[in-house]
Amino acid sequence: MEDPHIWDNPEEAQRKMKQLASLKEDVNGYNNLVENRNDIRDMIAMADEEPDPSLVPEVQEMFDDFKQKFDALRMKTLLSGEYDGCNAIVTLHAGTGGTEAMDWTGMLYRMYTRWAEAHGFQVEVLDQLEGDEAGLKSVTFQVNGENAYGLLKSEHGVHRLVRISPFNANGKRQTSFAACEVMPDIEEDLDIEIDPKDIRIDTYRSSGAGGQHINKTSSAIRITHFPTGIVVTCQNERSQFQNKDKAFQELKIKLFMLKKQQNAEKLDDIRGKVTEIAWGNQIRSYFLQPYQLIKDLRTGEEQTNAQKVLDGDIDPFINAYLRWTALGNTDQTDKPENR
Repeated sequence: MEDPHIWDNPEEAQRKMKQLASLKEDVNGYNNLVENRNDIRDMIAMADEEPDPSLVPEVQEMFDDFKQKFDALRMKTLLSGEYDGCNAIVTLHAGTGGTEAMDWTGMLYRMYTRWAEAHGFQVEVLDQLEGDEAGLKSVTFQVNGENAYGLLKSEHGVHRLVRISPFNANGKRQTSFAACEVMPDIEEDLDIEIDPKDIRIDTYRSSGAGGQHINKTSSAIRITHFPTGIVVTCQNERSQFQNKDKAFQELKIKLFMLKKQQNAEKLDDIRGKVTEIAWGNQIRSYFLQPYQLIKDLRTGEEQTNAQKVLDGDIDPFINAYLRWTALGNTDQTDKPENR
């Protein structure tokens, strides 16, 4: 039985109300699917009794809409992890490939922001380091929305791009890599003590697009935690104090995960394995030349419309990953087919 005193805590009460609203939405979604299924059956029965070719595209449209809603609801039922409902903190790093890898990192950032916008999520850039000639060396951003972490956790790992590089004067194919790390943004007050002797706090000037304070004041913050080697940065807030608070929050989340899991193997279940950003560790390959194919090396999911995926349509890969993990599978980035 639920503790009645839980409603004495406004934050907990708000969380419960949000959970209740989500459950009601799921029930309504299921009921709508049942109604849609019955409508499709009725249309098919009508077509059988009195053949009418004009009904075919209408039934097809109804079925496509039903399938899209069904896949969305099924995806949501697979989000049963402890932190799946949280916002997501995503970090992209350029790996092997020089300028090409930095451009690839920028392409991935665009892909994820397009996906977030299509799902009604808000994106907040926490830190960004521009590439020397193009793209991004690294970027950390937060995706705010229901189940953002549960959906984006499928993207954690090394992403490999194969294309004719626009930065190669000889027009040769080039392979480049970028790493994606996804962590949940845990909103609860974490009981994590950080010894001041264990950290170093650096301030530096913010970079990239922004207000008048950009590049004029040392408002950006970088915190290095010596015992774990964790480094967090934040530069998007308007003051050094706000950046510091946000960076400490991210550090606490990462330390909380380490403390909760007790060992690196269990930590892999939440943030994925930390691997070299190079050949042999990729989770997904993106081939743009000589043919177009995007293949997830864990689930086997493939898409041939590469531009559609790069424009943010990554739901097929997310859905496949959730089904794959629901069957008890785990990431194995060092499989032979990844090499």
